[in-house]
Amino acid sequence: MTTKVLITGANKGIGRATVAAVLEARDDALVLLGSRDEGRGQAAREALVARDATWAERIEVVPIDVSDEGSVRGAAEAVKSRHGQLYGVVNNAGIGLGGEDLQTILGVNTYGPKRVCDAFLPMLTDRVVNVSSASGPMFVASCSDDRQAQLTDPDMTWERVEAFIADAHAVKGDFAGAGMGSGNLYGLSKACLNAYTVALARKHPELTINACTPGYIATDLTVPRAERSGVDPASMGMKPPEEGTRASLHLLFGEPGGSGWYFGSDAQRSPLDRYRSPGDPPFRGD
Repeated sequence: MTTKVLITGANKGIGRATVAAVLEARDDALVLLGSRDEGRGQAAREALVARDATWAERIEVVPIDVSDEGSVRGAAEAVKSRHGQLYGVVNNAGIGLGGEDLQTILGVNTYGPKRVCDAFLPMLTDRVVNVSSASGPMFVASCSDDRQAQLTDPDMTWERVEAFIADAHAVKGDFAGAGMGSGNLYGLSKACLNAYTVALARKHPELTINACTPGYIATDLTVPRAERSGVDPASMGMKPPEEGTRASLHLLFGEPGGSGWYFGSDAQRSPLDRYRSPGDPPFRGD
């Protein structure tokens, strides 16, 4: 039986590297390469097929803009018509280090995965992987005790996530005064994504739903930092996209041991409210 996996934001960077990693990990895998721009998606497919010609029949491009409800619904209808069921979804599409405003960042990083899950979960049989960031726990760590409790509630619901988002919009930039610490918009969106992961797992115990950070990877989001500093990305600790797939692959095909959890780039469980360095002991939930 074919293992069908949708990966969003897969025409470049970590997303494209994850497509290759899935195909290498499973001979029975068919990857639906999600791309906001169909042309770029096709170009990514061609590059992957040039790498391994046997992948030609195992990659399909799916036009999907996770920030657009109509695009996501249309993609889901097309996938259901063609394939019926999916094994898993990797919500990889993301933005937020280019000066975008809060609404735009949340629209992709938090609401984007929710749109995808709302549309695709009815045809899903097994796994959801939400590609998050260590910026999420670091944002939570900078918040007040009350805000930390709000974002790490084990009984999380989507309504509570939205309540936090509404508060973030209402403070009009005074994040510190509202107990939202650093005010890092990217970190805020990823903290909300992690909280959504907890809520979604509670709502769908029949599935295995987790979030992870890929690590500090050289992508279109991070490389501009190095360029502005006039240094090589590797000298800043950035790793190639291929090294950002480990946790996603583990959560997609491995035995994570739970659902509604957050994992570090070393594929070990990590806390929601503070940074855990790769190689440190796994978080035990205490």
